Amino acid sequence: MFPEWKNWRHVVKLDPDKPANESLIEQVVASGTDAIIVGGTQNITREKVLKLFRLLKPYPLPKILEVSAIDAITFGFDGYLIPVVLNAGHPKWLIGAHKDAVKLIGELMDWTEVLPEGYIILNPDCAAAKLTKAIFPLDKEDVLAYARCGEKLFDLSLIYIEYSGKFGDPELVSYIKNGLTNAKVFYGGGIDDAQKAKMMSKAADTIVVGNMVYTESIRNLRDTVKTVKNN
Repeated sequence: MFPEWKNWRHVVKLDPDKPANESLIEQVVASGTDAIIVGGTQNITREKVLKLFRLLKPYPLPKILEVSAIDAITFGFDGYLIPVVLNAGHPKWLIGAHKDAVKLIGELMDWTEVLPEGYIILNPDCAAAKLTKAIFPLDKEDVLAYARCGEKLFDLSLIYIEYSGKFGDPELVSYIKNGLTNAKVFYGGGIDDAQKAKMMSKAADTIVVGNMVYTESIRNLRDTVKTVKNN
C-alpha cells in the first residue's frame, strides 16, 4: 500500500545522479521532513538508485521512487510515483514510456504501491522541460486547465507543479490549488530557505526541496521544515 501521503507538508527529493553519503542522509532525516522522494531526469541508472536506496534503508521515513527511467526501476521502496507530464509536447511522456514500463514489469508490480502524478513543468530551461518537449508559453488559465484535466479527466489525485531549480510564482500555484476540487498540489523548485518555504507552503499543499541539500543551503533545511509545519 502506498504510504499515506495527503498530509505530507514537506518532502525532500534526492537525485541519484548527485553525490550523497551517510552524512548528507543523516542531515536530511534529522530535518524532520515527512518523506524522501528519489528521482531525477538525467543519467538515472539502477546502480545509482540502488546506491541511494542502501543509504536510506536504515531509516523509517517513507522512501518513494519517482520513476523516470524504465531501466532504473528498483523494488523495495515504500511506493512509486509515476509522472504523467500534462504539458508534454511528446506523447511518450503522457503514456508511451508508461506503456513500455507496464509491458516490461507490469506482472511484477504491486499496483497498490503506485501513485500517478500529473506533472506541469513551468521552467522551460530545466532538463525535464527539454526531455519532454514541454509546451510553452502558458498563461495561468492554461496551467489551471492542464491541472483540471489531470484531476477531472485522468482522475489524478496529485498535481505536481515543477519549476526545477527556479523559484516559481506563489500566486500562480495558489490559483491552481484554489481551482481544483480534490487533488493535492505539490510544488517543487528553487526553495532554499525558510522564507521561500513559507511562501510556497501557503500556496501549495506540499513543498518539495531538492537542490538545496547539495549546496551550502542544506544548513537551512531544518528551518524550511519548521516553517512549513508551523505555517
